[in-house]
Amino acid sequence: MSPEFDSLDWSKGDGLIPAIVQHCRSGQVLMLGYMNRDAFAQTLQSGKVTFFSRSRQRLWTKGETSGHTLGFRSAHADCDGDALLILAEPVGPTCHRGTASCFGDAAPTLAVLSELDDVIASRERERPAGRYTTSLFDAGVRRIAQKVGEEGVETALAAVAQDQASIASETADLLYHVLVLLRARGVPLGDVAEELRRRRG
Repeated sequence: MSPEFDSLDWSKGDGLIPAIVQHCRSGQVLMLGYMNRDAFAQTLQSGKVTFFSRSRQRLWTKGETSGHTLGFRSAHADCDGDALLILAEPVGPTCHRGTASCFGDAAPTLAVLSELDDVIASRERERPAGRYTTSLFDAGVRRIAQKVGEEGVETALAAVAQDQASIASETADLLYHVLVLLRARGVPLGDVAEELRRRRG
């Protein structure tokens, strides 16, 4: 869902509205840019986040030279209608310095789950030799499911008999294998998040 043009206050910033871009899955803040009406319209039409460059005085689509685009997912206006939050799917690093975010390593703690899910997805596509994740995909769903069961038992045992560090370690193993199983069965991590939101609501 995106706000309508008429609901946005384009007058406060001489036709420009600050647009904060956030990773649609991890929640990491990726960058800040500015949009005018044309940039917002092009973003909605093309599906790629487009800004108005104040230095070059023209529209520019993120990644038009580097290929590191931002796939538009949704836009949300703030309560005054004079700022936008853009949820996007990045292709490659967002910052020109080669980092995921223009704000350095700042990221929500649980963003690591989304990052790990991305790595697992790349392992499934590319199947690099010698990687544990590749061996799991090669072994198939039954083996991956078996590993989830084993790690679940180990996590439960750690909770009963071991210290907090051991519990955290075993839980990390369990979560990793669950992510591999979801990927193997074609279930996006986002679907799990949506189910949790539905239950909460």
